[in-house]
Amino acid sequence: MKKYFILLIVIIFTGGCAKQTADAHIITPPSAKKIHTETVLMDNVLIDDYAYMRNLDDYVLQYIEAENAYTDEKLRDVRDDEDSLYNEMIGRIRENDMSVPYVIGNYQYYSKSIEGEQYSVYCRKLIDSNEEIVVLDINKMAQGYSYYNIANIRISPDENFLLFLVDTSGNESYTLNVKDIELNNICPENLNNISQAEWADDNKTIIYTVENTTKRPFRVMKHVVGRNIEEDIEMFRDDDEKYWVWIDKSRDNKYIFAGSSSKTTSYMLFLECNSVNDTFTVLFPKKQNVEYYVSHNNGYFYILTNFEAYNFKVQRMKIDEGKNEIEDFIIERDGVTINSMDMFKDFIVLNERKSGNQAIEIFDLHTGNSHYIEFPERSFSIWYEKNPEFETERFRLSYSSFITPATVYEYNMKERQLTILKEYKLECEYDKDKYETKVVNAIGRDGTLIPISMVYRKGLKFSEKTPLVLNGYGAYGMSSDPYFSSVRLSLLDRGIVYAIAHIRGGGENGRRWYEDGKMLNKKNTFYDFIDCADFLVNKNYTSSAKMIGTGGSAGGLLIGAVINMRPDLFKAVIAGVPFIDLMNTMLDETIPLTTAEYEEWGNPSQPEYFEYMLSYSPYDNIIKQSYPNTLITAGLNDARVAFWEPLKWIAKLRVMNTGSSELMLKMNTAGHGGASGRYDFYREIAFEYSFILKMFNMDK
Repeated sequence: MKKYFILLIVIIFTGGCAKQTADAHIITPPSAKKIHTETVLMDNVLIDDYAYMRNLDDYVLQYIEAENAYTDEKLRDVRDDEDSLYNEMIGRIRENDMSVPYVIGNYQYYSKSIEGEQYSVYCRKLIDSNEEIVVLDINKMAQGYSYYNIANIRISPDENFLLFLVDTSGNESYTLNVKDIELNNICPENLNNISQAEWADDNKTIIYTVENTTKRPFRVMKHVVGRNIEEDIEMFRDDDEKYWVWIDKSRDNKYIFAGSSSKTTSYMLFLECNSVNDTFTVLFPKKQNVEYYVSHNNGYFYILTNFEAYNFKVQRMKIDEGKNEIEDFIIERDGVTINSMDMFKDFIVLNERKSGNQAIEIFDLHTGNSHYIEFPERSFSIWYEKNPEFETERFRLSYSSFITPATVYEYNMKERQLTILKEYKLECEYDKDKYETKVVNAIGRDGTLIPISMVYRKGLKFSEKTPLVLNGYGAYGMSSDPYFSSVRLSLLDRGIVYAIAHIRGGGENGRRWYEDGKMLNKKNTFYDFIDCADFLVNKNYTSSAKMIGTGGSAGGLLIGAVINMRPDLFKAVIAGVPFIDLMNTMLDETIPLTTAEYEEWGNPSQPEYFEYMLSYSPYDNIIKQSYPNTLITAGLNDARVAFWEPLKWIAKLRVMNTGSSELMLKMNTAGHGGASGRYDFYREIAFEYSFILKMFNMDK
């Protein structure tokens, strides 16, 4: 490997003044100064005139303000549309609503939303009682904060205490809090940078994971409520920067498992919940490219693993004085990828990918028989509801499709009966028969069939004049399954088609689909999206003049790469919190997430990966050409995609764009997921939709 060195040549250009305010009528877009920086790596020269934007000084803050002001000015003519869209969206939701209660011990727990309030209220009632006890009112707790998010809510075994994590900035930096429910008293435990926490059996000991400066969870600690954190004991750590440490409590509440995982490898340790004075015991040591995920049931460890099983299998190991004999329990099957395993006393629930869809398989531990839950539609999304009970025959899940609002089901695993517990109704009249869905297959340039899911108003006639929004992601093996969105009706009812390209890099068609869109196969993701768009145009579903491409985070990288390769493909694009500056980010190990991402994109310190990554890195491949209209949204406190990535991107695009298209950026003060309050979140969507209507000339 050739050694690399960095050469900095600094020349300051004043450019246009970035200190523009929203009070002025902005005619020309902001122009950022340039500080010419050259980085020489492996005989390549990387030029970055905007590297200085990483330093959030007064100039950069003024430039962000100028970009926001420019975007507001350019979209001033659709402000009324934004307001109308927002009111439509709020008018569809039930502002007063309640989740399906679930039982833990002596109480049933639920959350509710209240009209006019941004956040949920978490409550409980004694079983067979109507007396409501407010456990957490996030609206009161969030007063004085522009952002407020809680996570990892855990009730103590005696049900007297609650632990939860709080983020008040949007950068996913959580602090641990403990509430005495009876006294209604919240006690911050002065534990910061926490990612997970679980109770031990004694109702006072908390096992938690803590992050390092790059936001990597790297060690497991033990804390006793009320004690000084200096007395906390380290139980396990992993100093390998590619690995993330995590914990999980078995559903039977007998074990706390600790794991450490990279993108391709994981290993497991365990600790009995009633043995808090012990240390974790290694169950499976690290073995490269082998993953382990463990549950416990009746003296056995059940292991989901890809050891000698590409699509994963389930093994079983008896806990018997260190004999550790392992047997294959559910074997690997062709065409079926097991994504996760949930353990109950008499059943195992397997979440799988099968024939391009999610599938739920129920395995009976007594008979050895299995069956699948049958769902009414071809394309859908499933996610698990709260299932805290171990000794039960009932399993809860939520189901949704493009045209079916979220529905909470309870499935009797013994009787094989699916029962509706709650259908999330719209406040307005909604008739699913007024909408239609279809799945078509584009043919990729290498002959691969790439599914495209579409939803639209029934009776729509496709033509080159049909407005269509095409969304893509294609990373981390995550599947973009069709789901219902009440806000999306604002597009469909105006005659706009919404489509998802199920491109490689995602997990829609199993493990191989993911592997074929990562590392040295990453360009397949971009080619698939381009080929899907070309297919829609060639088959007369739409035209480039009537198509908008969208993607967020790694999907923003997709959008950035695609408009470099095919700037003619879309009328406009929207990139949310885009991971756009691939090379500079992946070459800097001090940036959060970087080293863990080596097994997704590649390590650019290795020549083969450096050349390949550089060949598609969106920021590095901007050239002089006419780019489509572009709206970029970003978060100033984003811990996953730093604010300077989209900021540098917009500045460079402006200089290189030879056309007359509009290039706009909207930077909010939240994090990667946007606003924390529900009304603020709807406002952000209305803003993006108003841009879509403007691009389709439907804003009048």
